[in-house]
Amino acid sequence: MREGAAQALEACLARGVREFVVCAGSRNIPLVLGALRCRGTKVWSHFEERGAAFFALGRVRDSSLPVAVVTTSGTAVAELLPALVEAYYQERPLIVITGDRPESYRGSGAPQAVEQVGLFGSYVEGCDDLGGGGEPALFGSWSGLRPWHINVCLEEDEEVPAVQVPAHDFEPVRRPRPPVTGLIQFLKEDFRGLVVFLGGLEAEERGETFYFLQQLGVPVVADATSGLRESLGKLVLTDGDRLLRQQPPGKILRLGDVPTGRFWRDLESEPGIEVLSVTRTRFSGLARESGVITGNVHDVLKGMGEVPPIGDVLDLLPVSSGRRGRLEELLERYPDSEPGMMRVLSAYAATGESVFLGNSLPIREWNLFAQMHVPVGEVQASRGANGIDGQLSTWLGATVGQDRAWGIFGDLTVLYDLAAPALLRQDEGRGRVLVVINNKGGRIFERLPRLQGLEEEERALMANAHQQQFGSWAEMWGMDYQVVRGRESFELEPRDKPLVLELRPDDKQTTAFWENWEG
Repeated sequence: MREGAAQALEACLARGVREFVVCAGSRNIPLVLGALRCRGTKVWSHFEERGAAFFALGRVRDSSLPVAVVTTSGTAVAELLPALVEAYYQERPLIVITGDRPESYRGSGAPQAVEQVGLFGSYVEGCDDLGGGGEPALFGSWSGLRPWHINVCLEEDEEVPAVQVPAHDFEPVRRPRPPVTGLIQFLKEDFRGLVVFLGGLEAEERGETFYFLQQLGVPVVADATSGLRESLGKLVLTDGDRLLRQQPPGKILRLGDVPTGRFWRDLESEPGIEVLSVTRTRFSGLARESGVITGNVHDVLKGMGEVPPIGDVLDLLPVSSGRRGRLEELLERYPDSEPGMMRVLSAYAATGESVFLGNSLPIREWNLFAQMHVPVGEVQASRGANGIDGQLSTWLGATVGQDRAWGIFGDLTVLYDLAAPALLRQDEGRGRVLVVINNKGGRIFERLPRLQGLEEEERALMANAHQQQFGSWAEMWGMDYQVVRGRESFELEPRDKPLVLELRPDDKQTTAFWENWEG
């Protein structure tokens, strides 16, 4: 019988894995070297397991194939959980292969012997325990759409296996085309007004979605990750959250991932608004009752046939135009505010090959304030669980080999993933720009209604206030560094080395902008 390391690697190769992200340790030597010596595979290396798993998640996003992370035993395994949570909610086939001590050590409290089997709970679709009793059929019930765990008990002297990529081509998992009758019925009664919320879309979903929305003609609240925010032009609502609070529609059709905007969360207390989601991830994104059609968005829309032209029943688009004018006025008045700097930044970033937006403020401010004239080639974000950890690592994994890839993150998000640039030495892409919006903490919390009126000490605590700057961090990893303190200092020249671009918005202008915008 083949030993555990050989079984695990061969099973992954048979399921289409061609990339391994390894965190080497003494326990997982057979797994690491077995993957490295296998011709036809790419092996990435990182010393930190949490970042490695997020990097692997980025590689899954980029390749649309399963990618495996290989770790040693003990607490190293626990570091994988955040990325598996994100992969679960994104429905990405992230595979984790964890080296383990022999079964006899379980429950002993011996060094690096923790209970690894079942550690990830419902965030993996299944767990194969090799050498832990019984002989599991590897990947026996795996759908190929969600994370999977292989735990391998390894002896100290287990040999490095010789494995090969199968000769036959791997067939990617194809989702069945879902019925579209629910969507057709949903669009029939439109007299109460219909608004479409566009969340993140896969690249292949965008063309059919664009055609569908042009024919439908209804107002759209478009996240940048839909890839259609700029292309849809006047159909896109400016400040949609405010407009919809003032004049709620009767129906909301969501296409793609769970939207970013505040009004989506407000739907929890709006049971009178009928909601239908068409999404490949099967999650409604709401605790209240709503409809869900699970499947690739373009497959559902193709089955629609003739699209009924509905239009702007509630006359939201003229109001949106006025709001857009107000926005342009404030951006001009407060150019060194955080929104003003995001507008200028978006014009530069649009010239790159891709943009990755960090969670919390960056993605929200891009959606609201970024330029609308030039379509951005590819906009991504990690919106499965909406966490801020592992963001830089995911960006690096998702954009391997790209020239002029832009990543835009908040300061706290960067502080969560300081080791990520270690992966840059394995990437051939040039001209990366890593933007840090340094507003000295999680300033998004300061605008939460329940936190208004707090004492200064209490506000600083809730915002995780800090005085960190990022020049020495950039130097540590061999990256160029530039500080931008206002619109006039935006002078970026093409370069091959990665650049850390630290934005330091003017606090007074930022406060004045938000007071005028929300007033």
